[in-house]
Amino acid sequence: MLPSIKLRRDVTLVEVGPRDGLQNEKRHVSTADKLDLIEKLARSGLARIEATAFVSPKWVPQMADHDVVMRGAIRHPGLRLSALVPNEKGALAAIAAGAQELAIFTSASETFSAKNTNCTIDESLARFVPIIELAHAAGLPLRAYISCACDCPYEGAIDPTAVASLAAKLCQMGDMEIVVSDTIGMATPDRAVRVIAAVLEALAGTTQIAAHFHDTGGKAIENVAVAWDLGIRIFDGSIGGLGGCPYAPGAAGNINTMKLAEYFEGRGISTGVNLEALCEVNAMAQSWQRP
Repeated sequence: MLPSIKLRRDVTLVEVGPRDGLQNEKRHVSTADKLDLIEKLARSGLARIEATAFVSPKWVPQMADHDVVMRGAIRHPGLRLSALVPNEKGALAAIAAGAQELAIFTSASETFSAKNTNCTIDESLARFVPIIELAHAAGLPLRAYISCACDCPYEGAIDPTAVASLAAKLCQMGDMEIVVSDTIGMATPDRAVRVIAAVLEALAGTTQIAAHFHDTGGKAIENVAVAWDLGIRIFDGSIGGLGGCPYAPGAAGNINTMKLAEYFEGRGISTGVNLEALCEVNAMAQSWQRP
């Protein structure tokens, strides 16, 4: 039996370790270990977990077992398991395997889009049309990552108005959560404020906005603090600080979910997470990190 989950959540933590965290780890993590990780994360009280990505094993070998992971992952009321999907084929497979949410991804940088998905930004949006239709037909929620929302490893600083414009285009395509993503982890609080404020103004309260900070520059928790002050109530984390991005050289992992939970609970902001249980799974995840 899973422990009772706290009903009160002043902030929602989205655990992306099983996907965004593991995708860039050189050490092979077995399917059994991935399923154990997801179960332990769920038992800690995390209500949203990105379980895997339905992408080509050729490009992301760590996600080759996506179908088995999604079908075998623990289920319980109140837990939402998400799958990252790059195209219609991936979406169909994810839905068939039991995904409870679909995540799509584009970029505010044309260069990063070309290197990450081999297409322009506009072409990536066109690929989303059948995915959005499939999600709506299946009654599944959608979240859309905007990568390189602050900086691009190839183009440098990104104009906040470009991020806001892209967010508006996504929302015009259908109902979805927008994830402002600091992919290379070099955002500073003042720049994070400018980007998030621009997106908030463009969307005018029409959709949920989440923040996804990597911690390469050591400013992630400061960025979380200013995002909270702007009204953001959904934050991504990766257990153990796992991760990075295969197409963003030098990017560190997402902010550690443990650090996020401790930060919010320390401020009296309820996460719904059992810190003791999360600490145990954090140690396990850290043991998998590449040297």
